Amino acid sequence: MKSIPIRLNYAEEVKAFVNTVNRYPYEVDLRAGRHVVDAKSILGIFSLDLSKPITLDVYDDNCDDLVADIQQFTI
Repeated sequence: MKSIPIRLNYAEEVKAFVNTVNRYPYEVDLRAGRHVVDAKSILGIFSLDLSKPITLDVYDDNCDDLVADIQQFTI
């Protein structure tokens, strides 16, 4: 499992992020404090406090392609 800190500031960024992670077969969650949502769900992401950094959890160790593709969202 890999954990990557990310920041999503605008609705357009959330949409682009979801479109990106949906292209990959990995199981991915977003974690903000004790709240965890599916990273492939726009509604789930909007239920988080996006004013603070959140953590992307990728449940696969060989996900360098995804990590490279979401570089614009990482902190």
